[in-house]
Amino acid sequence: MTETVILKLGGSVITDKSKECTIDHARLREIADQIAARDGTTHVIVHGAGSCGHPEARRYRINDGLDAKTVPGVYFTHAAVSRLNAAVVGALRDAGVEAIGIHPLDLALAEGGRLASLETRHIAEMIRYGIVPVLHGDVVMDRLKGACIVSGDQLVTRFAVALGSRRVGLATDVAGVLQDGAVVSRIDRGMVGTLDVGGSGNTDVTGGMRGKLEELLTLADAGTDSHIFHVSKVGRFLDGAEHGGTIVTRRRGVP
Repeated sequence: MTETVILKLGGSVITDKSKECTIDHARLREIADQIAARDGTTHVIVHGAGSCGHPEARRYRINDGLDAKTVPGVYFTHAAVSRLNAAVVGALRDAGVEAIGIHPLDLALAEGGRLASLETRHIAEMIRYGIVPVLHGDVVMDRLKGACIVSGDQLVTRFAVALGSRRVGLATDVAGVLQDGAVVSRIDRGMVGTLDVGGSGNTDVTGGMRGKLEELLTLADAGTDSHIFHVSKVGRFLDGAEHGGTIVTRRRGVP
């Protein structure tokens, strides 16, 4: 059976997060070419929102819950991330990848900011036929708050478990998780409290690197390692080669 690789593209590597919804099309083409060159691998692509979605979500205070003033934010936030998703899918298809965009707003329901349900069966069917689903951080309806933002990192952990993927990689704009300027090569739940990891330096409603680690440690608890590396190392990760980044893994000695 072909292994399914889940690759998350950070919003900061495919957009300019200092400028509202500015897409880095050149970077997208480079990444798409790397993925297309490995056509023997089955992929699920997830990408962050970057500057396409975070500003809208912050402006309308989506994570604070819905009221008459904030309801329009559901449309504007989703429209922004959908624009970015279309650009990612377009770059992949131009490179020869049979990619299709999938919107979490259509298939997910949250409760208190966490995914309560997520339809994955049709994603598995797409993979079976060689289709590459491309999902993204999105606004979704929430049973307690009305709506919330579900990060691409939260989607990664859910799909990794649902699809039984053992290879999960996150391409970022840094070499890995950094401590005092150096890459921390391995992180488990027992040591994460000793790390000084902050949020994003730009507008980010999903918690930046700290939020990312919280999601990936949950995945590690379930027995699946994940890899955080610089976007220039996408090809090396896909090849199973050393990428010089961080591996988030289960604590040693924990069954």
